[in-house]
Amino acid sequence: MKIAHLIALTATALSLSACFTLPAGPAGPQGATGDTGSRGVSGYTGATGGTGATGATGATGYTGATGAAGGAGATGGTGATGDTGATGNTGDTGAKGATGAKGTTGGGTVVVIPPRQ
Repeated sequence: MKIAHLIALTATALSLSACFTLPAGPAGPQGATGDTGSRGVSGYTGATGGTGATGATGATGYTGATGAAGGAGATGGTGATGDTGATGNTGDTGAKGATGAKGTTGGGTVVVIPPRQ
């Protein structure tokens, strides 16, 4: 039974130890700097090539002949003017109608009837 108690006590201590955090200790000394590697040899630059020859200029072509100018066209004639038509006759004025007889005024009521439109 002692082993079972010892295992339980150890398990409890381990589980509780995960709950506590302690501050970090002081930093250790800085390590030595490593050596720098050797430099490689640079390659040689190639020689510059020569300039190529310039080509010859081509011959200039001839200018073509100028074409002949066309003649001016003839002007057309003016057309004939048409005749004026005859004037028509004026119609006669109709006869004037007679005026109707004038009525007498009575002593009664006067009714005014406006003209029709």
